[in-house]
Amino acid sequence: MLDKLVHNRWPRVGAALFGSLLLALAINLFIVPQHLYTSGLLGLCQVIRTLLDTKLGIRFSNFDLAGTLYLLANLPLLLLAYKTMGRTFVVKLALCTVSNSLFLSIIPIPAEPIIPDMLTSCLVGGILAGFSNGLVLTCGASCGGLDILGLYLSKKGRGFTVGKFSLLFNAALYTLCLILFSAPTAIYSAIYTVFNALFVDRVHQQNITTQVLIVTKLRDLEPFWELGRKMDRGITYWTGHGAYTGDEVQILCICLSKYEIETLQQEVQKIDSHAFFMMQEGVHTRGNFKRHLNP
Repeated sequence: MLDKLVHNRWPRVGAALFGSLLLALAINLFIVPQHLYTSGLLGLCQVIRTLLDTKLGIRFSNFDLAGTLYLLANLPLLLLAYKTMGRTFVVKLALCTVSNSLFLSIIPIPAEPIIPDMLTSCLVGGILAGFSNGLVLTCGASCGGLDILGLYLSKKGRGFTVGKFSLLFNAALYTLCLILFSAPTAIYSAIYTVFNALFVDRVHQQNITTQVLIVTKLRDLEPFWELGRKMDRGITYWTGHGAYTGDEVQILCICLSKYEIETLQQEVQKIDSHAFFMMQEGVHTRGNFKRHLNP
């Protein structure tokens, strides 16, 4: 169902917005009531919100200031993304970032934790947040934050990756939580982040590389080369023979992301309705393999 969803424009936008809402629910219902902090830019905004509340007495009833701070912090990053990542992606990025910030601000935070046990709250909140983030990313969008800055810096510096940047930032953030608050706050916040990250990768189909073998009896392979150019994917082929019939067949090999599979199947069926598919998920690639952003 998710594979079909991400190939339809408006349902994809709707699913991304639903992911933004679910992410805010996971944070405000399970993480914030435990006085824990998420990772990345939002986590920093939550720390600032707490300091404004405890040190300066700046607070709003039924309104979480962290959501507004997060939106303000994302404005320069959205401008940076517009200049470096293209208009289509930035429109969805801005839509999800604004909606997520709004949801974070207006969703009521329970006075007492829904789940009293802190570790269980981290587990439930992390799974829900990871699913939400993965859904948003699979739909070709993002809720903003460090991913934008990390992608930009990775292009500027050799050997610099988004993962390294996020790791360094979160290490500094939770060290700050340790100094300002307490060891349990820092430790359980980090545990939530681990659960979140693990579940994002389970849902985010862009990270799942799939190898597809297509067996066809067509002699003219030009339509397949045109399909490869259209999908911006390379195709390797060789000639084989059916062991039972002895017929000559052409075997085409292509590696792509999981969310591109349905598009490939639909297009190949138009070229050869009798083509035979073999797919293997989770293959490891090195070198010049493109990871496409879902358009």
